[in-house]
Order: sequence, then structure tokens, then C-alpha cells
Amino acid sequence: MEVFSFFFYIIFQVLCLGIILLLMISLIIYFVTNPYPIIEHFEEEKTYRDNKTKTRMKFPSIDDPQSINLSIVVPAYNEEERLPAMLNEALQFLENRLQQYPTYKYEIIIVSDGSRDKTVEVAENYMDKYGSEKLRCLELIKNRGKGGAVRLGVQSSRGSLILFADADGASKFEDICKLEEALKDKVKYDYFKEPNMVENCHGIAIGSRAHLEKESLAKRSIFRNILMFGFHFLVWLFTVKGIKDTQCGFKLFTRKSARTCFKNLHVNRWAFDVELLYIAQKLNIPITEIPVRWTEIDGSKVTPVLSWVQMGCDLGLIWLKYTIGAWKLRHKTD
Repeated sequence: MEVFSFFFYIIFQVLCLGIILLLMISLIIYFVTNPYPIIEHFEEEKTYRDNKTKTRMKFPSIDDPQSINLSIVVPAYNEEERLPAMLNEALQFLENRLQQYPTYKYEIIIVSDGSRDKTVEVAENYMDKYGSEKLRCLELIKNRGKGGAVRLGVQSSRGSLILFADADGASKFEDICKLEEALKDKVKYDYFKEPNMVENCHGIAIGSRAHLEKESLAKRSIFRNILMFGFHFLVWLFTVKGIKDTQCGFKLFTRKSARTCFKNLHVNRWAFDVELLYIAQKLNIPITEIPVRWTEIDGSKVTPVLSWVQMGCDLGLIWLKYTIGAWKLRHKTD
């Protein structure tokens, strides 16, 4: 009996020490953390090369009214090999759409996230072919991480709707039609005909690979499956509820929702998707999850152990900082 009493006494002491330590850490985090994001944006990154005038032109702002139907933001870090296939597929789809809807306007913003290869050269070759009204390159002078790159691309966009898509082309681009239809059901306006009405509505449609989970489980190693289930559990425990796949790089926002979510975004690395959806749920922005086709492409920048550990730590910090009020939301929904 004494052994059990001693055992429970030790557990109680450890729990008390853990709670005290957590409170101390929380107090330190609260007082040293800026409640709102500090966005690093250099002057050199606020312009793009115009293919007609051969001069540097200033990017627009997400705070400006929309002037085109769709912006596609493509974060790219050393993607000279995988980027062309993605651009070829997207541009073929979008150019075909122009045949059906002559007044339709789109842009692709390739955000080179401090790339050291020929990513910028590849992007500008496409720009020379299609024109800078349709394709622009935002060259970051230092690496920000995927979330940081997507945010700066979104903040430089003109679209009524804003999609961010991975440079590897893993998602079938024509599945954007599914996301567009899902948003149309939410906002009750057709962004082909009334982009000015759509931009002022709230709504997010995200691509999902959850329906492919059984096939993926069979192909992945046991260790990677354990990491994946652990990550999904942490997402559910700490942050986003009711979303089966937070990490698919194929998400469509109305301009208003993009402006609201990205201006509150703190996380610059792999877990930024989770924080975006967490922010949206906190602000009651409607989110629709849509199954999309997806193919695993070689050359992923995610390292199985380090990236998952970093994402797990980020999830805990997202929950803790919002819970204790170290991070605050300043752009409320109407």
C-alpha cells in the first residue's frame, strides 16, 4: 500500500511541476511574443519585370479591389525541373477556358522562395511567352518558407478568387472546377459574371486527398504511417476540427477570406495550412473540403522525420499562443 501511495505521490509531484513549468513558459511566451504577424517584405520584392516595357513594375495589393477573375499563387523553391509540367497543365486549362469565356482574366504568380537554381529563369521564360498580365514572378531575396512565400504571393494578387497550388503539379489542375463550384454554392454568386460580388464574400474550398488514404497507407512504410496518424491526431487535438486533409496544396479563397486569413498568419513553414484553417474556423469563415485527384511526385522538400517533428511543435505552439492570447486575431469577419 505504501508503494502505491509513494508512486501516486511521485506522479502528483511531477504533474504539479509540469503545470508550474507550463505556466512559466506560457507567461514568458505571452510577454515576448508580438500578438500580430510581423511580415518581412523587402523593397526589391514589391516589383516584377514587365515583359513589354522591360522595366520593373509594382505589384498590386490584396487591399485593392479585384481586377481579374482568378489569381494562382505557386510557391517554388528550387523547382526548375518540376515547375514546367505544372505550368503547362495549368496554362493549357486556363487558355482553353478563355475560348469559352473571352472576358475571363487570370494570372499566375510564381513565388521563387530564395531559389538558387533556375526557377526564376524558367518562370520568366513563361512570362515572355504569355505576357506579364497572365504570368508574373515574385522573386524573394531570401527563403521564407512555404507559408511565407504563399502569403507574399497572395498579398500581391489581383483575383476575385485566389488559389494556391504546389509547384510539383501533384493535384490535377482542372479539379479547380470542383472548388469553384463549391464556393459558388457558398457565396451564391458566379465569379465568371460577378467577380466584384464574389470578392466581398467569405468562403474557402480546399482540395482533399482523404479519399485516397487506403491506397496511400498500403504504399507508405509503417513508420511514415505512424508519423502521419500522429500528425492528424495533433491537428485534431490542438487546432482544426472536422477537416480530414489540412495539408493538400490546393486551396481556393475568396479575396476577402484570403485577405483576412493571410494577414493573421504567423507560421511560415509547413504547418501554415493548419493555422490558416484554424484562423478561418475561429472567425466562422465557411470551409468546404472537396476530393481531388492527386499523384505523388518525386522531389518533395518534406523530410519525413524533421518536417513532421517541426510541424508537431508548430501545432502545439499555435494552440498555446492563441489560447493564452499571445497571438490575436485583428481582422474580424463582417
